[in-house]
Amino acid sequence: MGQSWCFVGLLLAYASGKKLWDVPVSQTQQQSTGKLHWEPQCQYQLRHLQDSARISALLPPQLKGHWISTGCEVRPGPEFLTRSYQFYSNRLFKAYQFYYWDPSCRKPSHSLVIKGKLRLRQASWITRGATEADYHLHKVGIVFHNQRAMQEISARINRTSGGGCGGFFPPGRSWAPGVLYEVLSAKEGRDCTTALGFAMHELSLVRVEKHHEPLLQTQPSGSRTVEELYLGDIHTKWSERLHYRPTGYQCPLQSAVHHVQPCPACGIIYRSDEHHPPMLPAKAELPMQLSGRWVSVHCEVRPAVLFLTRYFIFHGTNRTWEGYYYHYSDPLCKQPTFTIYAAGHYTKGVPSSIVRGGTELAFKVTCARVTAMDQVTVTMLNSSEPGTCGETGFWSAGLEQDITLTNGCLALGIKLPHTEYELFKMEQDMKDRSLLFIGERPTDGSSPDRPEKRPTSYQTPLIQCAGPTGVYSKHISPSYLGKEDNNGSEALKPLPLAFLLSLMAMRFLRWD
Repeated sequence: MGQSWCFVGLLLAYASGKKLWDVPVSQTQQQSTGKLHWEPQCQYQLRHLQDSARISALLPPQLKGHWISTGCEVRPGPEFLTRSYQFYSNRLFKAYQFYYWDPSCRKPSHSLVIKGKLRLRQASWITRGATEADYHLHKVGIVFHNQRAMQEISARINRTSGGGCGGFFPPGRSWAPGVLYEVLSAKEGRDCTTALGFAMHELSLVRVEKHHEPLLQTQPSGSRTVEELYLGDIHTKWSERLHYRPTGYQCPLQSAVHHVQPCPACGIIYRSDEHHPPMLPAKAELPMQLSGRWVSVHCEVRPAVLFLTRYFIFHGTNRTWEGYYYHYSDPLCKQPTFTIYAAGHYTKGVPSSIVRGGTELAFKVTCARVTAMDQVTVTMLNSSEPGTCGETGFWSAGLEQDITLTNGCLALGIKLPHTEYELFKMEQDMKDRSLLFIGERPTDGSSPDRPEKRPTSYQTPLIQCAGPTGVYSKHISPSYLGKEDNNGSEALKPLPLAFLLSLMAMRFLRWD
């Protein structure tokens, strides 16, 4: 179901507390919510995503400092990990990647220590708002946290690595706690990391954002500064990891000083090293209860140069769903290009046998409508072959067309009817709000239209903005997002665009 391309992370904030797991926090600043008294929460959340006054991108990005995961991350495979990266003023960096057997990041497998040098280059001409960078690895070390990890990884290295790595781990070697093995050394010309699927290409695409999170209602009015580091996405296909150059992002790391509060995982990860991997607090597994309305929490970025926000309605009584995908040409989601409305039905979920904690479902898209929001999209759709995307020649900005009768829209890569095999997960944030994780899209733009192509990782989560409903929702027109807020300023206004890369990206659209 719905479109997507990669994983950016959820930003949720609380007031700071003097807990043992706390790390230093920032000073607060006064901010107004700007919510209209009559406005439903879901519509407010969608409109609030356009409030870029609360978000600033630092150019060039200031990387100096300590950046940490805020929870357990899931990479394609699946791989469960946490990260702790330090960047220094002399351009050197030291990064920890802690890997686990379980999706709660409580059972460590092994840790990587990565040292190298990073040089920022120029603004990316592919991914707007990002900065391109070059990196050079000096050394990579691995510490095994149990015998099983050592046996499995050493066997892979001995079997697949070249360059003098075939006998790096002699068969039968016993696990020794705390021993660090150097698997990459630039000085000695040795690289035994191929078998790990290891690469640091994530450092080749960088973005730093700063925004303000409101405090708890029990605290004085104001907000807390949160700084986030977005690094390049990881290819969903294992064999492509070593060669892929990112065009999207992973879920962000947060500053060890300016992060969301409370964050039980932050202090644990902040104090960890390769000999003392973080073991995160236990989380209860939640049942899959999709009924209700779910919305993006910030502007999302996908590989292939696409920016979007999503809004879903699930009707549990008859297992039908509706989805709205608002696409933009800029990383703050201020310049709309087109909107897609889709609907269909879904199957009953079953626990995943591949990704622990995940639920497998199948989604069918049976109808869809498209609204072009800028002249570039209008021109493209009016140039499409007759009968392949609505009524050719009748597209205009802001006018919605039904593409169901033409079996989708060839120009946008939408095929109807269409079935996809999905992976879902539910969690709760520190404010007890429900989060919905939907499977990450294949990086190559293909569709998970077969069970073997089902995702093994997740996109940025959606947050529940309303409870269950028994009937189809009232249609939310894209023009709603242009309504004035209570300060009299427009939250979103369609703009003509000359951003030609959006045309290239549209060919890669798929349902998620």
